[in-house]
Amino acid sequence: MKIVSFYNEPWEKEYLSEKLSKYDIVFYDGIVQDHADVSDADVEAMLVFVKSHVGAEEMDQFPNLKYIATRSTGFDHIDLDEAKKRGIVVSNVPTYGENSVAEMAFALLLALSRRIYDGYKQVVEESNFSPKGLTGFDLRGKTLGIVGTGHIGSYAIRMGKGFSMDVIAFDPHHDDALAKELGFRYCDTLEELFAQSDVISLHVPHNKHTHHMINMESIGKIKKGAVLINTARGPVVETMAMVKALEEGILAGAGLDVLEEEDVMMDEMALLREEVPTSEELRNVLANQYLIDHPRVIVTPHNAFNTTEALHRILDTTVENIEGFTKGDPVNVVEKK
Repeated sequence: MKIVSFYNEPWEKEYLSEKLSKYDIVFYDGIVQDHADVSDADVEAMLVFVKSHVGAEEMDQFPNLKYIATRSTGFDHIDLDEAKKRGIVVSNVPTYGENSVAEMAFALLLALSRRIYDGYKQVVEESNFSPKGLTGFDLRGKTLGIVGTGHIGSYAIRMGKGFSMDVIAFDPHHDDALAKELGFRYCDTLEELFAQSDVISLHVPHNKHTHHMINMESIGKIKKGAVLINTARGPVVETMAMVKALEEGILAGAGLDVLEEEDVMMDEMALLREEVPTSEELRNVLANQYLIDHPRVIVTPHNAFNTTEALHRILDTTVENIEGFTKGDPVNVVEKK
């Protein structure tokens, strides 16, 4: 079987070359869109990461494609309808980052609660070692609202309990045994969680059910002065609603590892090349810049996955996914919900 792999770092190429040495594998640096001129009818499997959009055009580059393995938990960058139409199996890496992403969520929260970036900037830029104006807040005793109690959300709950926070959660599927084990309670509605949480942390996939789950209407349900943490996916939060919530003091701050239109932020020329960019795209790009510049918002570049240990778990699971598919027993298969 011939495999095409789009990789980020040279060591990933070396790692996969060794682990998949029995296959005919060709590597390309970057994302699929960087290699739109590539076409190979012999390729049956494709390995990609979240920055690669894989739709009909990309599948056309490899007309005999039978399998796509994404090196990520999220899979909203792959057109699952198109893949299903063509009989292409799609697998992901469901559990690589349960601690890595949860740790990033708390890194963002602590950076906000203890004014870490503000203090660092003050020392570096002003040589000012005064704590004046840098008063933060304790996590102990605060109510942490976890949205999504899967692998990552469950780990975040454990961390919250470790900080002596009161933890509540929302998930359409209640795991009562987990709630008892970890000592949290489920809210019946998302609005109930919003109303009670001092900190809201999102740990859900992006799909039609979670798209803009925080929006212009729902921000009115959020407890005034709450902090929002998003290490999930940008479109889970309506950007303009977040701007409004910050402007009106509904949100006291936000820690964001993901943004709507973050791909455009990475490649602004892509937006300029569009014949007619949508008003929503343009508005979100401007709003993202507002968030980046906001003194009570910390934005990081979709980096929650990026630890040495997590990257090795990703690649090892990807190898297992490939092996399962070639043996006729695909694992970690994803389907549209």
